[in-house]
Amino acid sequence: MKCLVVIAHPLQDSLCASLSRLVVDALVADGHEVETESLYADGFQPALSAGERGSYYDVGGYDDEAVRAQLARLSAAQALVLVFPTWWFGFPAMLKGWFDRVWAPGHAYHHASDLGAIRPALLGLRRTIAITTLGSPWWVDWLLLRRPVRRVLASALLGTCAPQCRLDLLSLYRAERVERSRLERFERRILARLRRLH
Repeated sequence: MKCLVVIAHPLQDSLCASLSRLVVDALVADGHEVETESLYADGFQPALSAGERGSYYDVGGYDDEAVRAQLARLSAAQALVLVFPTWWFGFPAMLKGWFDRVWAPGHAYHHASDLGAIRPALLGLRRTIAITTLGSPWWVDWLLLRRPVRRVLASALLGTCAPQCRLDLLSLYRAERVERSRLERFERRILARLRRLH
């Protein structure tokens, strides 16, 4: 499959960086075609520009000049792997900015002519695996906040832009004090999910 791996952590020696290397190595070893975007390392600018936002409804289309390469990679992807920390029970600003700028009209979705419900455009995207680390215990995410990251990914993003896409969310809780044995179990879960890509 054509796989796009998007990494959103500012530290190159972070747990997320290590997990992203595990992901890329496993995908390449299984024969997938892999593109990577390390948003911090690549200097991605997360802020939606005035020109981009102003062109959302233009007849001429979205002003995609600054993010054309990212748009092409997303549009071509059959599988998307996101590797990121969950901060304050949401996406890092860098990853949120990638969604803001790259999941754009005319590319990830199409506006309805009457400004009603949008129509999906990422019709080739079949699988998304989101791998995230959290400092909190599982019950805060599940019971108190009802898994906000999963709800946004499943409903707001994939549900509207790629409704046929299957989502797997793998969350490593209490990641700031993770024991080696628990990390190894998490890594095995990641590898098991990646092996199911086809």
